[in-house]
Order: sequence, then C-alpha cells, then structure tokens
Amino acid sequence: MHNATSIRPFIGAKDFEISRQFYRDWGFEEVALGPQMSVFKTGALAFYLQNAYVKDWVDNTMLFLEVDDLDRYHAELSALGLADKYPGVKLSPIRNEPWGRECFLHDPSGVLWHIGEFAN
Repeated sequence: MHNATSIRPFIGAKDFEISRQFYRDWGFEEVALGPQMSVFKTGALAFYLQNAYVKDWVDNTMLFLEVDDLDRYHAELSALGLADKYPGVKLSPIRNEPWGRECFLHDPSGVLWHIGEFAN
C-alpha cells in the first residue's frame, strides 16, 4: 500500500483577486503558480485556488478543516472581521453535533468551509 502525504482540493473563485486577498487575510500563505492559480498553505495543509467560476460547482464546494481548539479558532476568525470586509462572507456560531463541534465560514465566492473538532 502506498503512503499518501497530502490531499489538495481545487476550489474556484468568482473574483480571483478578492478570493486571493480573503485567504491571505484569513492567514493562509499564498504561492502563486501563475496568473490563473495559486496554492494556499497553512502548516502541512494546502489547497489550490483557481481563477475559474462555475456557479453550480462553487455553490456545492465544501471543505472540512479540523482544528485542535474550535473555541480559540472561532474567536480568532471573528477577530479578523472577514464578514465585515468581504461581501457574502458569513461566519456562523459554533454548534454541537453528536460527532463533535463545528462552525461554518462562507468565502467570497460561496465555498463553504466546515471548521470543527471531533469529540474525543
């Protein structure tokens, strides 16, 4: 069996420049791969942002980001004021689920991020 070392989803952007700035403001490090694509990294995690927009695709894109302390992470996200700075961006309150806890963050294009921690 092979050993996978990462998985990097590709997501689209309605306005590539606004989305690039949003993810930099969120705290991701951007590496431009050309005029149409960048990779955004945090630690060992990464995803590709493309200058491509298909409404049905982007509206149905969801990613799950697992964090070690959801309360702290949510407070840090709230302090960034992303929802005030970018139209369409929404940060939900934390909610409890049988499997753990999560909140949601919609990016400027409508990509839905689930941010959560699993129950022990």
